[in-house]
Amino acid sequence: MSEYVKLAHGAGGKQTSELIEKVFKAHFANPEFTADDAAVLNVGDGRIAMSTDGFIVSPFEFPGGNIGKLSICGTVNDLACMGAQPLYMTCAFVIEEGFPLEKLEMIAASMEKTAAEVGVKIVAGDTKVAGKGQVDNVFITTTGVGRLTEGFATSGAFAKPGDKIIVTGDVGRHGCTILLEREDLGIEADIKSDCAPLWNTVKAMMDATSDIHVIRDATRGGVGTVLYEIAAESNVGVRLEATQVPVDPAVAGVCGMLGLDPLYLANEGTMVVIAPAESADKVLEALRGDKYGQKAAVIGEITDVMPGSVVVRTEIGTETLLPQPGGELLPRIC
Repeated sequence: MSEYVKLAHGAGGKQTSELIEKVFKAHFANPEFTADDAAVLNVGDGRIAMSTDGFIVSPFEFPGGNIGKLSICGTVNDLACMGAQPLYMTCAFVIEEGFPLEKLEMIAASMEKTAAEVGVKIVAGDTKVAGKGQVDNVFITTTGVGRLTEGFATSGAFAKPGDKIIVTGDVGRHGCTILLEREDLGIEADIKSDCAPLWNTVKAMMDATSDIHVIRDATRGGVGTVLYEIAAESNVGVRLEATQVPVDPAVAGVCGMLGLDPLYLANEGTMVVIAPAESADKVLEALRGDKYGQKAAVIGEITDVMPGSVVVRTEIGTETLLPQPGGELLPRIC
């Protein structure tokens, strides 16, 4: 019986990992092929980071941003996770016939503004127009190149028992925003996406300490998925403190009504940072001094217990396994 691609294959959970392993890694594997947010490449006497990402979010406009802003933030943040200063980007547009030029210019202006915030230049691109109904309004793909910071290296494989787990902001806001905009749920909530370019935020952490093991962008699949990925890559356990996870009250309310876990909702301006315990205070201080990191918090630690698993200590002091991510978490959030 033939197998087919499902929406769950693009949701960032277990099925996405399986698709990458069975199809893409099987054919593309090489020494530079990476499970991290960007590839680290040797070029001459220096090193660069390179990343590419496609954006098909529906709707293309949402409170706190639009697909253009999102396309810059996503690639900038993937480079920043490797300690790389974003330098240059390319972008490819696939535009549906009949899409309003006014909206296209709005998207381009948003990309210009967001790129300028972190000093990255858009240097090349491609434009395709698809027939009516072949594309949902507009899709964007961006590729970025950044300069690696000397003496700084991060990877999902570098987490060690005793390390502290930090989030740079509150969790689940982007996914919740898109859900409310797309679905007719009859819920009114003042929630805006956390969509933000975080290179300056990461640079502030790096200036405070070079002793950071992992930085990961918690986009599709949210913080929960990222922690399961890191637990597997580093062969470690994860223990979270539920009461320490920062969640916007409005997001918590929506999740409570719909039975969702904010740990599995997407973020576009929140990262997971794993650092030695002795460096955690420096990281927190640097984050809280940045405009995008003021809600940063330590939410748990890396352990040597139950490698590959994520354990949550609940509000009443009991411990439970965080369910492994799978299925269609929330499609088309980026």
